[in-house]
Amino acid sequence: MFEYDNHDLPELTPTELQDERDILFGIISRFIGYFTMDSQRESQNNTDTEYPFVPMDPRQVYAQIKFVRDYLDGQNQAAGPYRFIDIGCGIGNVLLTAEQMNFEVWGIEKDKFPFQVAAKLIGSERVSQADIWQYDNYAAFKVIYYFRPFHDGVLQRRFELLVEDQLQPGGILIANRKMSVKIDADPRFSRLSSTMPVWLKKKEPCPE
Repeated sequence: MFEYDNHDLPELTPTELQDERDILFGIISRFIGYFTMDSQRESQNNTDTEYPFVPMDPRQVYAQIKFVRDYLDGQNQAAGPYRFIDIGCGIGNVLLTAEQMNFEVWGIEKDKFPFQVAAKLIGSERVSQADIWQYDNYAAFKVIYYFRPFHDGVLQRRFELLVEDQLQPGGILIANRKMSVKIDADPRFSRLSSTMPVWLKKKEPCPE
């Protein structure tokens, strides 16, 4: 952990702040790219149906997770940290971002090489080398995140429905490159953003 005195830092203009942010995101992208090449080269996934590790732009990851954090904080819910899982977490880059925003993070990753990287970054007690279909604890999380794991349409839609059924009422789904649009007609869900793939699963009404 680095230590520094805020008083030693000059006050930046909005343009300088944006430049600083662009540089930091650029550095993050370079590190992610380094591990991505190795992850894809060493991937043991079934390329007929599954993607190897494919990272999202860290700016998008940051924006989506910040949006969800701000939404939860604004609902006057019990104090966090909220439990967050990344399904197919790859090297753990999304989990690092969520952790910095005070989520309690967990990940599952079947592919051996990226799993090993994530376990070192996040901790082996928080990252499981588990298969999407065999994992049975999705309902324990307030936030479920994924970036489309399957390029096979049948498997992807089956996966999406599995997650939507198991997400806890009051939970939030961040579903990047979602294939099915049926969720928008599902009365259990409401979309929280017109520009981000973020949905709230409504709480079940109390019985009278």
